[in-house]
Amino acid sequence: MRMSRRAAGTVFIGGGLVLTLAALAYPAMLGVQNTATTPSRVIANTRYGPLTEADRDFVVKVRAAGLWEHPLGLLAMRRGTTPEMKEAGEHLVAGHSRLDATCRKIAPELGVTLPNQASPQQQQFVATADGSTGKQFDITAVGIMRVTHGQIFPVIAKIRAGTQNTLVRQLADQANDTVLDHITVLEKTGMVNFDQVNFQQTNPPKLPDEQLTPPPPQPGAPVVALTEPPGLNVDTTSPTPTARPTIR
Repeated sequence: MRMSRRAAGTVFIGGGLVLTLAALAYPAMLGVQNTATTPSRVIANTRYGPLTEADRDFVVKVRAAGLWEHPLGLLAMRRGTTPEMKEAGEHLVAGHSRLDATCRKIAPELGVTLPNQASPQQQQFVATADGSTGKQFDITAVGIMRVTHGQIFPVIAKIRAGTQNTLVRQLADQANDTVLDHITVLEKTGMVNFDQVNFQQTNPPKLPDEQLTPPPPQPGAPVVALTEPPGLNVDTTSPTPTARPTIR
């Protein structure tokens, strides 16, 4: 049975988490709030095509997304209370390991400096989920991730449609497949409150830029690599739609 909007919202955010999640779970994953000052300005002419501020911002934000979703996926693999939640964790880890490998490969070619830490807001995403236990961990993690994933399609589409850089175009294609896969497995958990998600996606709170921007790496620091655990055989490119599960 589908729960009422009020009851479902209560289960989703639970008591004192109302304001916390309302402030946290909104789209900063892949640069929805673009940090570029003039997105269309060409900042470099590479052998793969011109690189704009928006292109550079996209590469950085894809990298930053992995820096919080990869550890949250590992948490879901260990602490998820259902097979579907553990599966979602596996897809998060695999998908962002592979996106990260692409980011690390193309960044030197494009002259883009990658962060080694997620933004403060993204780090708080992980802390919020990590601070909950049992079923509430599942609900909190799914809620945060479904909102962020649900808002990035327009960003990916805009980059894919407008970029003249073939490496950025390749990354956008891969990101689109990965995000669609992640949305699919998150919805498969049966813990997505669509009313709450849709509200948060369309009514994001405003945060200062410093909360949304990944800190620059320390000079000379090696680039942190997000790795895929051995034996994790996950297909993140071809999600199969299933019947919509009811909220548990």
